[in-house]
Amino acid sequence: MIADFKAPLMTAEEYLKWEEKQPIKYEYINGKVWAMMGGSLPHNSIALNLASALKSHLRKQGCKVFMADAKVGVSSHGPFHYPDIMVTYDSRDQTARKVVYYPCLIVEVLSPSTEGFDRGKKFRHYRRIETLKEYVLVDAERMNVECYRLNEHNKWELTSYSVEEVATNATELEIQLTCVNFRSSISSLYEDVVCPDENLEDSVSS
Repeated sequence: MIADFKAPLMTAEEYLKWEEKQPIKYEYINGKVWAMMGGSLPHNSIALNLASALKSHLRKQGCKVFMADAKVGVSSHGPFHYPDIMVTYDSRDQTARKVVYYPCLIVEVLSPSTEGFDRGKKFRHYRRIETLKEYVLVDAERMNVECYRLNEHNKWELTSYSVEEVATNATELEIQLTCVNFRSSISSLYEDVVCPDENLEDSVSS
């Protein structure tokens, strides 16, 4: 994500109209626009694996699953972001054409250049969405998933799923997303993905 210093400060309404005419996607924060950069192949594979599984699981349940080209609005005044995956059950989103405002689940696949932003400022933005119940961060460098879940006391709790923590356990590690009643093995999420750590281990062992 790179700031476009040539673009003037805009209102949210001006941004929405302006972005429609741009050849690439832009996020919007406090009047400024930020160009969205392409992700790595592992990043793409992980997002596709999870989105496909969610789509299959939630079919005919009255919800929608969106990938990276779908924009989420924290409010009608912004900020506006492009999550890797989001799910909405809300009827107000069912006929939306440009922006989703009421997701229950948002997933970001971490990239080295954006990890700090996804964990920090972006999560602070997302927490302002009244319908959001779970925020998930998926590491593209190693098999690790972090799920921030809103509990009954309206506090965000972290559940971490890492193969490193269950290395001696014969049971397949399973990820749970409670707001959509979804379960998946972590290996399914990382199917066809070769993590850098695995390449390093292979070179050392050879």
